[in-house]
Amino acid sequence: MRALLDTHVLIWWARDEKLTTAARAAIQDGDTEVLVSAASIWEAEIKAAAGKLELSPDLFGDVRGHGFRELSIDVDHAIEAARLPMHHPDPFDRMLIAQARLEGLVLLTRDPAFRAYDVQLLDA
Repeated sequence: MRALLDTHVLIWWARDEKLTTAARAAIQDGDTEVLVSAASIWEAEIKAAAGKLELSPDLFGDVRGHGFRELSIDVDHAIEAARLPMHHPDPFDRMLIAQARLEGLVLLTRDPAFRAYDVQLLDA
């Protein structure tokens, strides 16, 4: 499986909290390629800068330590995110949905609004 972590899933993983057994097993499975979007790091860092979230000083360094791969944002991702139906207004979540769709990834999330889109999900 190729899996993309929603931002809250990334934070829960880093803090070792709240994940479902299925999500934790998928992330830990050696056959799973786990990706973290630049959009998630951006979102988390914005929330931390605003005082809404406490993060490790090097969140992505911590992520790399787990063997997760970076997923950059490219032009195709931006176009796809912009053209998605407005079921979900959050631009970071729309980017994750677009990336999962275009890259053929399973998106690990607990956000019920993602179900309105044609994207593979695993409840986190």
